[in-house]
Amino acid sequence: MTTAVFLNNDQKMPLLGLGVYKATEDNEAENAVISAVQNGYRLVDTASVYKNEEGVGRGIARCGVSRKELFITTKVWNTAQRLGDISGAFQRSLDRLGLDYIDLYLVHWPVPGCYLSTWKEMEKILSSGRARSIGVSNFNIHNLEELKKISGIVPAVNQIECHPLCYPKELIDYCQDNGIQVQAYAPLARGAYLDHDVLCVLGTKYAHTPAQVGLRWAVQKGISVIPKSTNPERIAANARIFDFSIDQEDMDLLDTLNQDYHSSHVPEDLRGIPL
Repeated sequence: MTTAVFLNNDQKMPLLGLGVYKATEDNEAENAVISAVQNGYRLVDTASVYKNEEGVGRGIARCGVSRKELFITTKVWNTAQRLGDISGAFQRSLDRLGLDYIDLYLVHWPVPGCYLSTWKEMEKILSSGRARSIGVSNFNIHNLEELKKISGIVPAVNQIECHPLCYPKELIDYCQDNGIQVQAYAPLARGAYLDHDVLCVLGTKYAHTPAQVGLRWAVQKGISVIPKSTNPERIAANARIFDFSIDQEDMDLLDTLNQDYHSSHVPEDLRGIPL
């Protein structure tokens, strides 16, 4: 059963990864990374704004798996975009992580008036080899079209909120048609669908939890998922999504649950600004 995908530059990325958003308590991110690696995860997703890159770096150093087996993602925040300090922000992330390269570096949000110039700076980081792939997060079709006008480098990934209650099919189809890998953050909707009747019924049918069914729905569409957890038992449970398949009729049923429900929010510094 497929557990990884190839990006548009032939880099291999796991379909399952660990998200560490809000894992900021003492050793929380570090221990989560170690637990995840012990449970077969090889992708870890962080960001400068999460304020835990140091902890992630300690987890990478202590996890017992060689660096080349891991896929590490981090992101440039809005402030650095406005300051035009992309190279500096990237180097600080590298230093905090204790790494000499990043597998995937993302533009965290399409800051109006900044994200196109940010992308040009990202291209330089890519050409330097310090980032193996570059991509975007929270970009809509308009943002991606604008990017296409100024760059011949197609984003390797667009990381967006996606789960059965939030299924932006038009955007996903656009990305897949243009060779952009979709990656779902908040793929469990922060618990919002775990007691949904349909997910519970399907969980019983497939002898898996509603969370596992929701994650399986995404990866079966070729969408990478990065569920966040710092609980070792839930980290382990979230990894058990490659031992079953959902029938097409049930996939279609899950598609109908879309409510455009977002468990995440636009950051304060972008609220009220058309993206």
